[in-house]
Amino acid sequence: MLLVDTNIFLELLLGQDKAEICEKFLEKISSGEIKAVISNFTVHAVEAILNDPTLILAFLRNVQNSSGLDVYETRLEEEMAASMLMDKIKLDFDDALHYFIAKKFEVEAIVSYDKHFDTVDIKRREPTEYL
Repeated sequence: MLLVDTNIFLELLLGQDKAEICEKFLEKISSGEIKAVISNFTVHAVEAILNDPTLILAFLRNVQNSSGLDVYETRLEEEMAASMLMDKIKLDFDDALHYFIAKKFEVEAIVSYDKHFDTVDIKRREPTEYL
């Protein structure tokens, strides 16, 4: 199982440089070929950044219909635990929360373009490594 960082979705949805690569990677998750997890925090972050009802609805439908993707609902206690990790692992809150969830699910890797994850004990991978 993989944890998919917010920036992978945003790369595609905002039409950034690596959108095509991210689309192919996310299609593998959607088909169930790759198993992955995201948090409800990721969903909300994407919604807030998109701020466009049509794009948000398309994103939510894709998440809902994705065979290989689980959305994990964090509890307040878990978010508190992630906040307590921030200083220790030198990550901001959203990355610390992703790290916490990655540890909880014992994921193989965190798929992200965020090099901050290179400092933790879970491998960071990029989508191209799964194509």
